[in-house]
Amino acid sequence: MPRANIQFEFDAKPEPGTAMPIADGVHWLRMPLPFALDHINLWLFADGDGWAIVDTGVGTDKSKEIWRRVFDETMLGRPANHIIVTHLHPDHVGCAGWLAEHFDVDLWMTRDEYLLCRILVADTGKPAPEEGVDFYRAAGFPDDAIAHYREIFGFFGRYVSPLPEAYKRLYDGLKGPIGDHEWEVVVGRGHSPEHACFFSGELNLLVAGDQVLPSISANVSVYPTEPEANPLKDWIDSLTAMKDRIPADVLVLPAHGKPFRGAHERIDHLVGEHRVRLDALHDYLDEPRRAVDVFPALYRAKISGDNLIMATGEAIAHLHYLLADDVITAEADADGVIWYRRA
Repeated sequence: MPRANIQFEFDAKPEPGTAMPIADGVHWLRMPLPFALDHINLWLFADGDGWAIVDTGVGTDKSKEIWRRVFDETMLGRPANHIIVTHLHPDHVGCAGWLAEHFDVDLWMTRDEYLLCRILVADTGKPAPEEGVDFYRAAGFPDDAIAHYREIFGFFGRYVSPLPEAYKRLYDGLKGPIGDHEWEVVVGRGHSPEHACFFSGELNLLVAGDQVLPSISANVSVYPTEPEANPLKDWIDSLTAMKDRIPADVLVLPAHGKPFRGAHERIDHLVGEHRVRLDALHDYLDEPRRAVDVFPALYRAKISGDNLIMATGEAIAHLHYLLADDVITAEADADGVIWYRRA
């Protein structure tokens, strides 16, 4: 598909660990990440005598070192009044518990994100569950890939500081002030269970997290904890609903990439891109194939051990979408491996 016609708002971007003002009381802070996606955008809102921090970076010593510098140089020694997290992934929630403890303030998250994050952190150090092994065997993983899954299980907690034992619940449609401006929670689903975005009509800003990114699409995957989920339907439905709730000219503040305008066209592109993939996948299932066999219909990039789990989860999400539409079938063989074919 041709790219969406979006316009980036700023030529410059802050250096890692530094911030720049982009609207009244709103500052853009970039934090480095130890992954292929090498940065995340965080947001500082002026809030009375202090700040509200939106998203936090991964919970590593390097991130905490950068935050200490931000406390002095960007936040000017003023405290954080609230820690706000869009969703549970480590690059967003990683330092949230540490920041909440440091400033002795509350943590704001949606319920599904908070509770699932607590569960995943608690998995740290545990052996991989047999349900997970069965899930990836059903997808077609060979023995070496299963061994890799066992080895990395529980990695989540290595990048996430323990969360507070209590939190303030965010939910779709919730409205309230942060500093001098009113914000509304707009929930997206599919990439994570209950992803909070924040819209200010006064500023015409949307803090979009991973829900609307300018140049890449967030991963939408099925995981062993809910093996029959249909997150791609949740993703498409929530993007379509979001388009009806935000102005076409809103300034989108994404978690990765640069702030941009053209949200409606970008949402149309994201949905259309997945529909193109679904059509290609449907055509590819002219003979029985496992989840790991359908990568050529979905991805241009090479799938290796490093991205196999994410690629498989997203492939299954597309397969489940087609299954729900009754245009393909799924049948397990004697070894529990699931084979998909056009109906």
